[in-house]
Amino acid sequence: MIGARRVLGVRVDDVTPQETIDFVRRFIAERRPRQIVTVNPEFVMLARRLPAFAAVLDAADLAVPDGTGIAWACKRAGLPIRSLVRGVELVEALAAAAAREGWRVFLLGAREGVAAEAAAALQRRFPGLKVVGTYAGRASQDGDAETTAAVRSASPVDLLLVAYGAPAQDLWIARNAADLGVPVAIGVGGSFDYLSGRIRRAPRWAIQLGLEWLVRLIRQPWRWRRQLALVSFVWLVLSRRRPVRLIARQID
Repeated sequence: MIGARRVLGVRVDDVTPQETIDFVRRFIAERRPRQIVTVNPEFVMLARRLPAFAAVLDAADLAVPDGTGIAWACKRAGLPIRSLVRGVELVEALAAAAAREGWRVFLLGAREGVAAEAAAALQRRFPGLKVVGTYAGRASQDGDAETTAAVRSASPVDLLLVAYGAPAQDLWIARNAADLGVPVAIGVGGSFDYLSGRIRRAPRWAIQLGLEWLVRLIRQPWRWRRQLALVSFVWLVLSRRRPVRLIARQID
């Protein structure tokens, strides 16, 4: 049994980075398809207008808290979470664990060549990491045959990281998980861009202060429309009497 929250109706599990790695280890050992989602305010706002995405988030085997806005909402409601599980840092922690334990990892998504660059960077940092494939592919349903074939060709794969951005990556995993033969699949957004070095992350001080979103906006001003989701999220949290509810659930 673990603690969880519903933030504006979207489930977020109160797990730490280490607990997340422990769940991944358990899921890999069990060898049945599992989906992990990384919930941030943008996910919450997308789920409010996309029922199919909301259903995927609700059905996920683990929904980790990724985003300062999630921590803020829970704390404001008097139901704080213990830690954030940030996407890029989660990928790095998973790569470290994979190198130690011999997990076979596949990187799917991002622009052509980016996944391969991210894989090479991770292998330099974590000697022994087994990246058994990278592929850009397409997130759309008409590309499912080629993307699933690419992943299956590297079988066995223990851990699949999918970087198509939300909601496409999470819908792709939910749609194809049963056909892949992969025990753990995680949507990782723009992580490959950062890991490959194509985009620089915010300074550590900005991340610790919860200002990574602002640094991204300054560096990538075209993201302003996406940042409107954060404004809407804050407004809804402030205007609702009970924007966050405490729940408990069993991870089977």
